[in-house]
Amino acid sequence: MYKVKPISEANMDVDLPTCMYKLPNIHAQQTSCIEHAHQNGEVDPALKALESRQDEIMRRLYELKAAVDGLAKTVSSPDADLDATGLTHTPPGCAFTGPSDLNSLLGQDVGVLRDIVINANPTEPPFSLLVLHDMLCQRYRVLSSVHVHSSVSAVPPALLSCLGPSHPRSHKRQDFDFGFTLIWKDVPRVQMKFSVHSMCPVEGEGNVARFLYKLLVTPPSDPCQATLVDSWVDAALFQLAGGGADERAAMVKALNAALCRGAWLAGPELCLADVLCACGLLRSGGAPSAPSNVQKWLKSCENSGFFHCVLSLLH
Repeated sequence: MYKVKPISEANMDVDLPTCMYKLPNIHAQQTSCIEHAHQNGEVDPALKALESRQDEIMRRLYELKAAVDGLAKTVSSPDADLDATGLTHTPPGCAFTGPSDLNSLLGQDVGVLRDIVINANPTEPPFSLLVLHDMLCQRYRVLSSVHVHSSVSAVPPALLSCLGPSHPRSHKRQDFDFGFTLIWKDVPRVQMKFSVHSMCPVEGEGNVARFLYKLLVTPPSDPCQATLVDSWVDAALFQLAGGGADERAAMVKALNAALCRGAWLAGPELCLADVLCACGLLRSGGAPSAPSNVQKWLKSCENSGFFHCVLSLLH
């Protein structure tokens, strides 16, 4: 082919407007810094800086997403209006054995703190759930908090601190295994959710207590043992808590007869049946006049260390 002389010089100075960004001269015969870096097998410093900046942005977005998801429960379902306090317990050691993988019960951990949200009426505090909360704090790192819903005009100060002392604000949500949020709300019965977007609430103190206890101990494989525990739980709710004087008296006699055969109601150690029955008996006010076996059993429950919150509320 024939050659054509260039129309303009490659290094010719041209006055350009300053309102646009500049691009390198593609006609100039020179090697860029990026090409030179690739030829030498080096990574361009500008690319390194860009990657570092992107990593920092992603880290900050992750923290922001975790914080927003933690606040989502106050917008979606339980709708708490007043954050009374933030609480946590992290005592060393654990006296319970059971499922250590929370994913099977609370769903897959996707980087956001899983939160168990419980609505309860302050006129009827769910004592058994407070006991189970203390048990959970023995096994897991629990981020606990108490809120007050706008449907409740006033809550006693003792109920605002029923989950223990406040934790330092410096703690991050990612440092805990799951959250335990108690909302004092005008509801007819206890309600629980641990996925506010994708599940119906679990209702009833007994059903919520059964779920929480599964986080501590694997359910018994023996159907007779499981039935025995369930029968005591139902009796505590319907006879001690919801029954009349005759039903409560019959329940105390049944407790005394069962405790003649062992120190606990359904096995060699404290279990869900003991928690519900003890809380029901303490709530009904029948503990002082109970038979000696029942008195001894109540003392053993108190000595376990999990009933201090219930006892302080009753006193």
